[in-house]
Amino acid sequence: MIRAYKFLLRPTSRQSAALGEMLRDHCSLYNGALQERRDAYRHTSKTTVRYGDQSVQLKEIRTFDPERQGRWSFSSQQATLRRLDKAFAAFFRRVKAGQTPGYPRFKGIGHFDTVVFPKDGDGCRWDSTPHDPATRVRLQGIGHIRVHQHRPVRGRVKAISIKREGNRWYVVLSCDDVPAEPLADTGAVVGIDMGVTHFLTTSDGEHITNPRFLEAAADELAEAQRHLATFPQRTRRRTKAHRAAARRVAKLYAKTRRQRLDHAHKSALTLVRDHDIIAHERPNTAGMTRTPAPKPDPDNDGAFLPNGAAAKTGLNRSILDAGWGVFLAILTNKAESAGRSVIAVDPRNTSRTCPSCGHTAKENRTTQAKFQCTACGFAANADHVGATNILNRAGLALCAAA
Repeated sequence: MIRAYKFLLRPTSRQSAALGEMLRDHCSLYNGALQERRDAYRHTSKTTVRYGDQSVQLKEIRTFDPERQGRWSFSSQQATLRRLDKAFAAFFRRVKAGQTPGYPRFKGIGHFDTVVFPKDGDGCRWDSTPHDPATRVRLQGIGHIRVHQHRPVRGRVKAISIKREGNRWYVVLSCDDVPAEPLADTGAVVGIDMGVTHFLTTSDGEHITNPRFLEAAADELAEAQRHLATFPQRTRRRTKAHRAAARRVAKLYAKTRRQRLDHAHKSALTLVRDHDIIAHERPNTAGMTRTPAPKPDPDNDGAFLPNGAAAKTGLNRSILDAGWGVFLAILTNKAESAGRSVIAVDPRNTSRTCPSCGHTAKENRTTQAKFQCTACGFAANADHVGATNILNRAGLALCAAA
């Protein structure tokens, strides 16, 4: 198995400044490589510059600028150039597929937050002081940084990433050959229905409350954003107060994200521990949160009719705040490690089909929470009905596979 471990760094003030300089120089390398590609294509010769061409130039760049680019790991700088190459590859893939492409953009220092070391021991060494009771990671040009290692690392460390989130620094380890930790069989199976009123409902009738973390922080976040909006959006250098206002907004968003992740981990762990097979719907979050198309007014040229966009905005915010995609990804990873099975089924009509007689109709779901079959009169909670139908469809899928 491949698994990632994320630990908080405890750098000194001098090391924090050096980490910021490392990000700045890698960002400068990324932007310089992007500018070279743009200039080469705009030339009359239409020259194409690739990763191999730019990687060859690294030695000259490091020799020319030893105090900045020459300080850092050669392999980490190659990883930064590969990052740009992947951005161009994704751009051309979207162009060929007829999608809306986004041309790779220059990165501001505030939007370049990760440096990757492709191999442990090449510019970066995990657990660099094994004789020391405190775990440390050694970075070329910075030194040994203390790590808050809250759990053991299993497997073989392959790649190491240094990431900045607000004022915090993290180290992310990509490990290979991680042994699985299967749990004892329980003999239980369950279907889950994702929702907004309830975070999820199981086929056993259990509801897990939707914590609505973003809604809980909405007032404080709105106040912080209003204060940030009083400063000019485009300026060469932010004032101390401007930077503090931006940090406050980022801190609130980061707290909400950590709360959402913590809730997703705990909910997924409970399901994995108690069930051998977990069936869930395959939600199309992008389609569900799509903005309604405008409705032109046929009687008034240039005017538009109400399309329900204002009401849809609140629903979209609630769907995104629930974090279904994040939860399902965590659930899948935990199930794989524990030897459990996770089955994704088609969610169409799961809350409109009667589990008693099989009748499917839009009128079966009278309200958001109430289900009553128009054919046989069966009544139950709509989310419970959806979870039951999801479990039934998963059973049919298993039988077909067998």
